Amino acid sequence: MNYSVFIKDFEATLQHLFHEQGATNSLNVKRGVPSELMGGIMSKAPLSVSIPEEYGGRGCVVKECLGVLAAASYQSLPLSLIFGINIALFLEPVAKYADEAVKKGIFDHFLYNRNMGGLMITEPDYGSDALNMKTSYRQYDGGYRIKGTKHWQGLTGLADYWLIACRKEIGEGELSRDIDFFICDVSQDNQQVVVEEYYDNLGLYMIPYGLNKLDLQVPPAMRLQPETTGIKMMLDILHRSRMQFPGMGMGFIHRMLDEAVAHCESRVVGGGRLLAMDQVQFQVSRIQTAYTICSAMCARSSGVSGIAHNLASESLEANSMKAVVTDLMQESAQILVQLSGANGYRVSHIGGRGIIDSRPFQIFEGSNEMLYTQIADTVIRLMKKQKQAHLFDFLKSLKLTSEACMHFQTELSFTVNEALTQRKLVDLGKILGRVVSVGYVLGLLEKGFREDLVGNCIVSVKQEVSALVSSYKFDNRVKVVPDFSENSSWLQCV
Repeated sequence: MNYSVFIKDFEATLQHLFHEQGATNSLNVKRGVPSELMGGIMSKAPLSVSIPEEYGGRGCVVKECLGVLAAASYQSLPLSLIFGINIALFLEPVAKYADEAVKKGIFDHFLYNRNMGGLMITEPDYGSDALNMKTSYRQYDGGYRIKGTKHWQGLTGLADYWLIACRKEIGEGELSRDIDFFICDVSQDNQQVVVEEYYDNLGLYMIPYGLNKLDLQVPPAMRLQPETTGIKMMLDILHRSRMQFPGMGMGFIHRMLDEAVAHCESRVVGGGRLLAMDQVQFQVSRIQTAYTICSAMCARSSGVSGIAHNLASESLEANSMKAVVTDLMQESAQILVQLSGANGYRVSHIGGRGIIDSRPFQIFEGSNEMLYTQIADTVIRLMKKQKQAHLFDFLKSLKLTSEACMHFQTELSFTVNEALTQRKLVDLGKILGRVVSVGYVLGLLEKGFREDLVGNCIVSVKQEVSALVSSYKFDNRVKVVPDFSENSSWLQCV
């Protein structure tokens, strides 16, 4: 089936299921997904976009994957995240790294039995510190024995397959520094994952999260085969996933924009439409800027993040896409709620739900503060290597930012100190992420995207960058006062 026909049919199915059958309201406070709803969604084989053609899928084309994520997130951000987990964190890694002997059986189960899969990395004591995870494995005659504890895995207790990250036992309680990944099929003997607790996650009610106990035995063919090291394989998987966040952001931001425009055009205040007010124009234009940036990210990702590419070294782009687009998602939802007044505070309102559902996107797969710090560290290392201390001059020489930085010459004309505090690294990372994003927007303009949207976007981002540069240059070394309770009661001062 032609992709345009496929995606239009999928969008129409979602529109029917979420609106004509009233599924949206039924999911406001209930956890999980009704089986009849998921059955209707999966009947259109949305996950086929991430399965190679030789196994009956649509071919792992990034454009198609992002299109499915965007179609889903327009109606339901949690649904899009379910697809994102399956696509970027299970099916694409299997397509790229799994043993050929196991691929067909797994892909058949996804195509014909509507199976789902997820990824286990995070542990209770080791969240972002994945390299020190304690889940371990040892080899024996029949395969591998895996033991450990994982938590906050999306689709806990629901996934049929898991990719499990762990470290090899090398004796005397020591574990290898490298990381390996194994496929677990929970339908098989000795591969059941024990869910010890389901978490009461705030928002994203469709998706179960929890604490998982592992004591598994998997056959040799279920081990992923890295191109070089397991750590680089993990970076390739995570960077590819981060580069596909714009797909989940696209439909969501589009929905926030449609809802904001529709409300502000129909709402009359003081004899005039809400949209006629200058401050409202500014707020809605911020969502429109997010829409433009996210569109550009999707276009960029479509060309560079396929499984044919190794993304282990592409942290600057991957981290910029993930951090910036998730900030834009949260901001867009906040603006819609503000514009909607009291109605935005209803559980049934798309904006109110959007605030809660988009907030964890700024946290999982690397908190945005951590990613902005890594962005700044990456650029500072490159500047040091080139013996360049002036930010604008360096960005002018970097292919990723050479064109975009010309729009920020005044703002970016300063010298970067190598010894920055973490709070300054976060500020600098935010600045760099937005300059990189404008580069994507300019690339989209060259492909025929609307010039007026691009022009507005650049002005909006320039204002934001100007504020971030001011924050970066401001000397703030405030520290927390530990024993703040003493002599700090206002009642004693009145």
